Amino acid sequence: MLVKIKQSKSEKILLIFLISLAFFSFSSLFLIKNKCFFVKKVNLEKLIFKYPENILIMNINCGNVVIELMPEVSPNAVKRFKTLVSNKEYDDAAFYRVVEGFLVQAGDLEFGKRNNLNYALLGSGKSNYGLIKPEKGNPFDFKKGSVGFAKSKNGDMEDSEFFILLSDAPLFEGEYTPLGKVTHGFAALSKIKTGNNSEYVLRPDFINSLKLLSETSN
Repeated sequence: MLVKIKQSKSEKILLIFLISLAFFSFSSLFLIKNKCFFVKKVNLEKLIFKYPENILIMNINCGNVVIELMPEVSPNAVKRFKTLVSNKEYDDAAFYRVVEGFLVQAGDLEFGKRNNLNYALLGSGKSNYGLIKPEKGNPFDFKKGSVGFAKSKNGDMEDSEFFILLSDAPLFEGEYTPLGKVTHGFAALSKIKTGNNSEYVLRPDFINSLKLLSETSN
């Protein structure tokens, strides 16, 4: 005959502790692997835009980011950016430079694509569209969410690389050409992989696609 052994109070407490520990360990592991868990998704169908022709949708690991371009501020730069977007040049481009809490940068079309990452030359690549002159004369507040063209390696010119600010940068005014601003999906940007102690990222995150709003249904 089997005799049922009654657990002591301390044994019950220990069992509860072990179960709780296992639960929280599993939950933590899940959250670490799924960094997008708490990022609210952007529902494009519920958004209304005054100038839809100036709206871009950038899809990254944690969802969509909506960018409103400002051709009235930088007409030539915005025209170039739209051309690159329309030709799908930014699809699979790496966020190779990420300064945590400050900015993310992508757009090296020569050395910064998913299937052609060259860490030795990242940031020095060219597009097939040639360099353009910056447009820095019009007032623009480089606040959190601002999008701008990065300077090329060939002096004070621009090509295809762009940045998005994660915090205000008033000193950027007059130094960089503004393109527009992020209006929705900013939280997804904060989840882009950083380089820890370096602003250049090993095995970086990528832009899945960057499209004009009119092309998102295609």
